[in-house]
Amino acid sequence: MKLATILAGAGLAALIAAGPARSQELTIWHDLGDNGNKWFEQVGAEFAKTRPGVTIKPSSFPTDQWFGRVIAAINTGTSPDLIYNNYERVIRIQTQTNKVSDLKDVLGKISDKGFLQEDDLRVATYGGKMIILPVQRVQMALGVRKSWLEKVGETYPQTWDDVKRVAVKFTKDDPDGNGKADTFAMALQAAKPRDLIHMLDLFTFGSGLRSTLVDAKGDVIIDQPAHAQVLEEFLKTYTVYGFVSPDTINHSFTDMYQVIEGGRAGMFRVGDWNVKKWDSQAIKGDFVVGPWPQFAADRQNAVVIGGMRGVAIPENAPNRPLAIEFAQFLLSKPAQQASLELVGAAVRKDLDTSNLSERQKFFAEAKGKLVAYDFPESIHTWYPELEAAFHRKLMAALASPPKDFKAFIAETAAEMRELKAKLASKP
Repeated sequence: MKLATILAGAGLAALIAAGPARSQELTIWHDLGDNGNKWFEQVGAEFAKTRPGVTIKPSSFPTDQWFGRVIAAINTGTSPDLIYNNYERVIRIQTQTNKVSDLKDVLGKISDKGFLQEDDLRVATYGGKMIILPVQRVQMALGVRKSWLEKVGETYPQTWDDVKRVAVKFTKDDPDGNGKADTFAMALQAAKPRDLIHMLDLFTFGSGLRSTLVDAKGDVIIDQPAHAQVLEEFLKTYTVYGFVSPDTINHSFTDMYQVIEGGRAGMFRVGDWNVKKWDSQAIKGDFVVGPWPQFAADRQNAVVIGGMRGVAIPENAPNRPLAIEFAQFLLSKPAQQASLELVGAAVRKDLDTSNLSERQKFFAEAKGKLVAYDFPESIHTWYPELEAAFHRKLMAALASPPKDFKAFIAETAAEMRELKAKLASKP
């Protein structure tokens, strides 16, 4: 080869090396909707300041579609670079694929992580692996329509007795003033296993208790006095009290949201992610938020941490090293600030909340006592099957209410203990 040719080639290589970084795209699949897309795009632009040429391509899918797409993609070697969702949903991806990366070492290389709590790390771990980096705490409070409270002469209900009194007025006193008997005290859901149990979790943990069906040791606790009281009142809310729409037994998330946003329910679950939209659309700020109702004077009611949203990396992610860098960046202050403003949740404590509404600040500044879900499925492999059986029992009680709820709860507890023993004995 001639020397001139060699030198020309070397010069071209030098020009390439000195030029702008090669463009590279990271894909991330989530179910946070448009606000989630905006968040990832904004964080991607910030990330690109130190990684020129890198772009983030977020794709949002309805939750049911997200499951199917992620599982199929991972199992066929066509996975995105990152996936993002609630911890328990990533558990399902791991159980279906066994190809979610262990991120313990990734977290260990992050120096600025002192804001993460023990519960944050506990719910990020499943089967001995850290399957997500915890990025957003999922906080859920009780929301009550402000104008309805004013119409019926009430203030925010703090105790369960308060809730029942207000509920009767919301049902019978035409709180929306349209002259029709078309309002319901509450918007709840029941159709799918996690729908109904999720509602019971909110009542239970919101009352200050730390378990719904089993305790930390795996023992069934639904017939213990404090738990039995909450469970009985919860079931009566759907049945004998008539505080919800008669169709609620068939309602899932979408149906529940239609009742809330359609102005037909006075009390409802408010997640930190709901507030930004509901401040300006649908409810248009006509709601106040606070802790779930208190059932016992000696137990403080609370706002519920219903888990953790986080980022996971498939083992066969096409751009794995860069995906790890971006996952770590999601815990940085710029990424967390954007998360708080666009999605309504974060884990850092050093963020600016001055531009948030009072309802957003309630969550961002943790103004209520926080009680976290215990996630027994992260400890006991048999738990999902036990919970599914529990859901079937509760659904039967909603469809045909028992004459004696206390006897029903005692009977259900006995059945759950028997089933748990069988499930736990399986190899």
